[in-house]
Amino acid sequence: MTAARIAIAVLSVAVLGATGGAAPAKPDQVDQTVGKIVASAAFKTAAATLDKEHDRTVADIVTLTEIPAPPFKEAAKGKAYAAMLKAAGLSDVETDAEGNVMGLRRGTGPAGGPVVVLAAHLDTVFPEGTNVKVRREGTKLYAPGVGDDTRSLAVVLAYIRALDAAKIRTKRDILFVGDVGEEGPGDLRGMRYLFGKGKYKDRIKAFFSMDGNEPQRVTYGAVGSRRYRVAFHGPGGHSYGAFGIVNPMSAMGLAISQLYETKVPAKPRTTYAASVVGGGVSVNSIPADVWLEVDMRSESKTELEKLDARFHDVLAASAEHENAARDTRLGRVTATPKLIGERPTGATSPDAEIVRTTAAAVRALGYTPDLSASSTDSNIPISLGVPAVTIGSGGVGGRAHSLDEWIDVAKPESVRGMTVGLAALLAMAGV
Repeated sequence: MTAARIAIAVLSVAVLGATGGAAPAKPDQVDQTVGKIVASAAFKTAAATLDKEHDRTVADIVTLTEIPAPPFKEAAKGKAYAAMLKAAGLSDVETDAEGNVMGLRRGTGPAGGPVVVLAAHLDTVFPEGTNVKVRREGTKLYAPGVGDDTRSLAVVLAYIRALDAAKIRTKRDILFVGDVGEEGPGDLRGMRYLFGKGKYKDRIKAFFSMDGNEPQRVTYGAVGSRRYRVAFHGPGGHSYGAFGIVNPMSAMGLAISQLYETKVPAKPRTTYAASVVGGGVSVNSIPADVWLEVDMRSESKTELEKLDARFHDVLAASAEHENAARDTRLGRVTATPKLIGERPTGATSPDAEIVRTTAAAVRALGYTPDLSASSTDSNIPISLGVPAVTIGSGGVGGRAHSLDEWIDVAKPESVRGMTVGLAALLAMAGV
């Protein structure tokens, strides 16, 4: 059997005979609808196109990965991606004021009607100057950002070409987006603009974020987060001559230690991390200024607020302890937190059409749905009541956010995984 025929054979599996799994609702009409889409001649043609053009998709992954896109510096990759969206035949290709790149594929409904969004983010976590050259070993590609989230950008392009090749018309318009600011300090700025000021903000009725790899993943929960940069300040002085005065670094160390004594629940999952520190002048100086960055997350708004309150108590106590323990004649130690990032918590209902449809697509292609919560672009629409899920690009990968990040682009498994998102998208857009 050729790779294309294997892919098509997989797609021919009727949904009621496909692998079951932990789904948000019992199989019902949604499964039948998705099953009909997957079994249709048009979808098989689209899948065959994904298979036929898989090498092109891999080439797109390499091209886009090798364009650096550190936080707040996504413009070069955005410009290249806009050209790719235009070459793929989308209309109304544009870059908005925040840097999001997008293009519209018109449906059969009236102009200005409901829109379904499929978005992948342009930015990576890696700072400017990181070597992003892709290294290939067999079917594996290695490079920072290759899987999070550049593969998704390439898969979005592959979907557009596949839909056109199969002459598939959807009822709703589909807006394809390469967005900015998903990672770290970006604080979801691209999504905040898209849903707050963007031209399509009142038309979006369903939202898919494609982020990461696994085709079985259905992320319907939004893990909220709060991120702080804390400035610890003191008088500073000579390490020998001023010995005995208060030291802001001592207060910072105590704050970290006390934070890590905090007990948090496993369910709802709640976490914290002291992640970045800096400051000081020289090895023979008591520092006047040091700083700490902390990330706190939870699936629960209540638990996140409790952790946040505990963190502020820890900061106050650590400064107070240092001022009581050492000489304050030249000044006292202060700890001043500044909020540098906040993501809302929430969840799309497990019974919502988009969750059930995506789980049905996972089952229809022979996978077991993995329902989960995470911190992604979907946090913003979820917080606004717009039905949203985050899905994988359909492959296998690992070591995300590390310099040795990798993905596997072997066929036909790669093609099979890609078709999950396409089936879910078509079911929500209506065919």
